[in-house]
Amino acid sequence: MKQGVPVKTSESARNKIARLRVEFVRSLPQRIEELKELFAQLLADTSDSAVAVELHRCIHNLQGTGRSFGFVPLGAAARDAEQRIVELLEGEGFSSGWQESVGQQIECIASASSELLANDEGAPALPLPTPDLSETTSNPAVLKAGRKVYLCEKDESISEQMASQLACFGYQCKCFTSLPTMRQAVLEFQPDAVVMDIHFLQDDQEEGDGETPEVKQTSEKTVPTVFMASASDFQARLSAVRADGQAFLSKPVQIMEMVTMLDELTGQQQPGVYRILVVDDEPETASYHCALVEEAGMLAYPLSDAARILEVLDEFHPDLVLLDIYLKECNGRDLAKIIRQLPDYLSLPIIFLSSETDDKKQSSAMQVGAEGFLTKPVVPKKLVEAVAIRAERMRVLRSLMARDSLTGLFNHSATTRLIDSSLHAAQRSGDTMCFVMIDIDLFKAVNDTHGHPAGDQVILALARLMQQRLRASDIIGRYGGEEFALILQDTSVEHTAELVDTLREAFSQIQFYSSLSDFKCSFSAGIACFPHHDQLEFLREAADKALYLAKHQGRNQIVIDSTKTRGKGDYE
Repeated sequence: MKQGVPVKTSESARNKIARLRVEFVRSLPQRIEELKELFAQLLADTSDSAVAVELHRCIHNLQGTGRSFGFVPLGAAARDAEQRIVELLEGEGFSSGWQESVGQQIECIASASSELLANDEGAPALPLPTPDLSETTSNPAVLKAGRKVYLCEKDESISEQMASQLACFGYQCKCFTSLPTMRQAVLEFQPDAVVMDIHFLQDDQEEGDGETPEVKQTSEKTVPTVFMASASDFQARLSAVRADGQAFLSKPVQIMEMVTMLDELTGQQQPGVYRILVVDDEPETASYHCALVEEAGMLAYPLSDAARILEVLDEFHPDLVLLDIYLKECNGRDLAKIIRQLPDYLSLPIIFLSSETDDKKQSSAMQVGAEGFLTKPVVPKKLVEAVAIRAERMRVLRSLMARDSLTGLFNHSATTRLIDSSLHAAQRSGDTMCFVMIDIDLFKAVNDTHGHPAGDQVILALARLMQQRLRASDIIGRYGGEEFALILQDTSVEHTAELVDTLREAFSQIQFYSSLSDFKCSFSAGIACFPHHDQLEFLREAADKALYLAKHQGRNQIVIDSTKTRGKGDYE
């Protein structure tokens, strides 16, 4: 089962659940008092259906939360009371003796609650931490730099050139000209990967030193090995496979092909953390289920106020919603319909998580387009599996719709939406947001001279380079053919300019190859920021003008927007 990068939480799931149990027990006197008040109102006016519905919701919540926390007597008492209320709500009226029956069941709930209070008296109550909506994994394919690679190649000039090229993508390379020397180096320090010419295997076997042809390790972890060869025939590839080679490259090696293989072999690409929104009007229950999925390495946000759904969707961008049927402001079916009305969340997976056991009601809830129905109390492993599978599917579908097929970066339309949402987030938080427009210099000449496949390699190289050097929270988009857009949140324009200039310098050092000749490329960039410009139209226009100026001044440079501040008032 695929899972996202583990999220470090402030406390373990076990401690968090223990604390939530205490908070729930401490809340029982108020809950019981509310039940008795609602019951008294219903006795005074049996025609008040709103009171009956609210009484049912309160008892239902007690049942679901009580059973989830393992309070069996309380859950059983609440279940019996709920069944009686459901009979009253769905029947033709109140039958004789209902007052005594419901009253006795409420007293059973009160008795079970008193017992819990006595057992947990004096237990510490800790404050519930507020989830941080600002944490983001907007760019789930960001690559980590700093991996170590050993290069074993007889031609020093070739190995030095490879090392220089790989350094542009964040790899630290050490070059060797003999296999024994490299083997000794592996014994002293194990690299993340080895790249070597396949001729070393043949020489090693001819010498007959009794050594196995593959690179030796000093630990159980296998060092991924990439073999290179001038000939890519069957025998060469067979030798590489028999030597436990994980990849094979034909010489002359295309640097982007090697980078892609090394990224995959060294686990450079990290999947984004699944973001799970848990909607339940019982705060303790919502936080309990959040704790379960967070323990599995996901990021969760508990929402107990359904009226905030639009706000939270806009800020949190969940991959999946866990939703109870019975909510205070509205029922779960209606909330699911509201979510489905939003174009960006039309296909967002929704799983109902409720203590409702009636098959007809579960089926009715599923008709709004939900992905599944889980009954409380849910087995933690079952919950995590159901959430992870559906969140992964959503992530894949969203990626196919929002990402460029060549680079895997956000496409133009997705990037535009992300600029707008990032700008709104910056306006709410008051943080700086920088927007960067990047354009590869003289790219048409690359395509015309070296062909479109070579042009694709240039585009892919710049995309990889940005993924290597930027933060997980930074957004990278392919804005047009050879044009890219960057969104850097909570950073100064000076730091942004320094970072982009580092990218520019590294990109200009990458050597590209075609059948005609070797060549290098450069790019120009324009930077604009919020709060200098607080409207999407003005922000893009300012960055575009700065980019144009960089091109006009000679290319291969960065220009920071210096136009006058423009904002909402400029529309008037």
